[in-house]
Amino acid sequence: MRLLIVEDEPDLLKSLAKALREEGFAVDTAEEGEDGLEKALNAEYDAIILDIMLPRLDGWELLKRLRQSKRTPVLMLTARDNTHDRVRGLNEGADDYLVKPFDLAELLARVRALIRRSAHQGLSTMTIGDVRVDFAARTVQRGGEEVPLTARQFALLEYLALHRGEVVTRTALYEHLFDENEFSFSNLLDVHMSNLRKKLGHDFVTTRRGHGYCIAGTS
Repeated sequence: MRLLIVEDEPDLLKSLAKALREEGFAVDTAEEGEDGLEKALNAEYDAIILDIMLPRLDGWELLKRLRQSKRTPVLMLTARDNTHDRVRGLNEGADDYLVKPFDLAELLARVRALIRRSAHQGLSTMTIGDVRVDFAARTVQRGGEEVPLTARQFALLEYLALHRGEVVTRTALYEHLFDENEFSFSNLLDVHMSNLRKKLGHDFVTTRRGHGYCIAGTS
């Protein structure tokens, strides 16, 4: 899953991006509002973590302009903790609101919940045949046995599972699994797909030639 963090505190931005990448997210960053808006409009993100007090374009205006064309889930992350600001953020299109200082585990849980809800998957677990995926715990079992996946393999499985029954194009997978510094013409996707199939069964993910990949919509 691919995230955008728009935050003007360099140390917080760096540490948050590092923590999210360690959790398997592809992460892009912006330190001011105009750059954040440009990235948000021109790339496909699964969620955006947005500060309010930003240089050049504040979070309120960024959110307002974003909502004119996109419904990307937005978590507002700010030191402004009064009720008026929280209500304003939610009324203007934010999907969630978290006050600084925050607990990283809570932020991760909120971001993952936003992504699931955006994909119309309310539960934190999904069973597909003999494979059980726990999105919250980031674990996978096959036939009751734990299957170890790398962070990127899990991200690939997660995206396909959340779009179960749909044909997902290679372009969409590159847009949602790799950040702006990784090259879409590499064979990274093929390597991760091959390894995922080795662990979960070669028929678990089907290839629709000329179209993309699909996980069946029925158990």
